[in-house]
Amino acid sequence: MDDYLAKLEKLRTEAAECAMIRDLTTDKAKQDVFDRLVSHLTVLADQVEMAMLERRKAVGE
Repeated sequence: MDDYLAKLEKLRTEAAECAMIRDLTTDKAKQDVFDRLVSHLTVLADQVEMAMLERRKAVGE
């Protein structure tokens, strides 16, 4: 489970960093790219979190 937590934290951190870059850049194309990265990383983090919850339910934690 620690592996899931580490991956989840990494994805959330990367999403936050991409959001910061998106907000700081003035280039519209870069803003769009980093906005898509934020969305994708957030979805991945949500999926990892859901997998963790499902695993806990399966083993009865």
